[in-house]
Amino acid sequence: VQLVESGGGLVQVGGSLRLSCAVSGLSLDTYAIGWFRQAPGKEREGISCISTRDEVTQYSKSVEGRFTISIDNAKNMAYLEMSNLKPEDTAVYYCAADLPVVVVTAVMLQKKIDQLDYWGKGTLVTVSS
Repeated sequence: VQLVESGGGLVQVGGSLRLSCAVSGLSLDTYAIGWFRQAPGKEREGISCISTRDEVTQYSKSVEGRFTISIDNAKNMAYLEMSNLKPEDTAVYYCAADLPVVVVTAVMLQKKIDQLDYWGKGTLVTVSS
């Protein structure tokens, strides 16, 4: 199983970016995807998750209304569209995969994040003012 994030970079306040997560070795028809981020000196934070099997899409309060998560099942890709970016969005962003109940618990309750089975290596997003 491999997850590879891409699309990070430097963007100005108020700008937009689209992160991609290429997934191989498991099917997004069954597994859910979560997006997480870790800012310097802070713990990893769950920000969004999606499961096509369970028809679930969730966001943390810190990104709701600004970020949009999606999945392309045919391509086995996940995306995170980020808009109206703020300096506090600066972080390394990770995608992770596991069964839907595990991913939703991690993102919405911020619990057992480290117990997700599959992780990418992350992509850095820097929002400059």
